[in-house]
Amino acid sequence: MKRILQSDWLRAALAWFAARYLLLVAKTLRWRIEGDAQIQEMATGAPLIVAFWHEAMPSMPILWQQAKRRGMVRPAVVLASRHRDGQLIGRVVEHIGIGLVSGSSSRGGAAGLRGLLNALSTGMNVGLTPDGPRGPRRVCAPGVAQLAALSGRQVLACAAMTSNAKTLRSWDKMRLPLPFGHGVLVCGELITVPRENWQDGVETVTATLNAAMDRAAELL
Repeated sequence: MKRILQSDWLRAALAWFAARYLLLVAKTLRWRIEGDAQIQEMATGAPLIVAFWHEAMPSMPILWQQAKRRGMVRPAVVLASRHRDGQLIGRVVEHIGIGLVSGSSSRGGAAGLRGLLNALSTGMNVGLTPDGPRGPRRVCAPGVAQLAALSGRQVLACAAMTSNAKTLRSWDKMRLPLPFGHGVLVCGELITVPRENWQDGVETVTATLNAAMDRAAELL
């Protein structure tokens, strides 16, 4: 059974099904959006670094859908761990229409950073979960601040939450959205990280992400 579950064809099928499920669920929900100006900037402004906690990942396709509704044609990539589970998530993301850069804070970090810098320099938005791929939960790794400082691009810290969800028994307490009910998407103010003092950017991104999650919970 373990060998079957690890088979490439089954993981590919699971990724396709998961992507279809998340997109369908997003359409069944009544969404409240907070941070319309920031989403418009993502859609039509300069490339951005979109950050969100790992637990919110299954609900985040709504952000890309909202940006597309506002005219976004710019492609996007996300950072995916080279771990097997990270690659499965990466396949799901690809089915949603977002490209991948492989790497993480623990595996292939330098290669991942170079890939994201290249994506930003060629006009793409990039997305990443600063507490991924294995935590600690809601603790921001330095990569997002380093990326912002080196690229000169701003960070858009976002959160999404749904009224109907299944909380998984995982390190991140990931919330799997369920159909119907309502959802909340919150985008914080854009964050500029100075190149010479990027370490302070880690705390700023962490605080903004936590504030966005708290606001989303408040609005549910």
